[in-house]
Amino acid sequence: MLKNKTAVVTGGTRGIGLAIVKKYLENGAKVAVAGSRQETVEKALAGLEEYKEHVMGIWPDLCDPDAVAAAFDSVKERFGSLDILANNAGISSRTSLYDYTLEEFSRILDINLKAVFVCSQVAARIMKAQGGGVIINTSSMVGEYGQSSGCGYPATKFAVNGLTKSLARELAADRIRVNAVAPGVTRTDMVAALPTDMVERISAGIPLGRVGEPLDIANAYLFLAGDMASYITGVTLRVDGAAMI
Repeated sequence: MLKNKTAVVTGGTRGIGLAIVKKYLENGAKVAVAGSRQETVEKALAGLEEYKEHVMGIWPDLCDPDAVAAAFDSVKERFGSLDILANNAGISSRTSLYDYTLEEFSRILDINLKAVFVCSQVAARIMKAQGGGVIINTSSMVGEYGQSSGCGYPATKFAVNGLTKSLARELAADRIRVNAVAPGVTRTDMVAALPTDMVERISAGIPLGRVGEPLDIANAYLFLAGDMASYITGVTLRVDGAAMI
């Protein structure tokens, strides 16, 4: 589905991000895995040995426009284009408002929102020059419902939804589609570490009867990146089993 396309996946070293990387590679794309540190990127690449001719690693500061531009230029130089940006990097928090520090709030804003803006701006400039592209942002079900603590995380996801819709309208004339995927409870490292009975209780509240798998989210990213979604832009696609918080 993505033959001759090149993608950058931020937060691509584990969990949902790594599932997106693998799904894109399986479908013919060349992929740059973006992580926060060289060590984590190289660890992820070691597990992708069969795709070594089609995958590379980058680890820029996602809030630094110059660093991101240099990294994205290196991707285009190696693979010839930059067609898909998956803005998946993010951090969470469950800190109470009463204990939240400005430093913690600012860090979540930086990684979950500012980095999406910076990476989208850099990628859009490249995509416009080459005639189009696709940007997909990772939102969350709490970007619609909020959550009972850790207000910084849902605040950034609400903002990502707004940024997605706005960029979709602004960039449509340049043949750049912009969408978001909003995962529900997904079996990442955090959920996998929960007691079995707790996961069962969570699953019982989801109409489809199970928590999501990273592959479920990656499949949505694949669909939105490909030509089958060529008339879809400005959408936040919920992938949550119809869960309600």
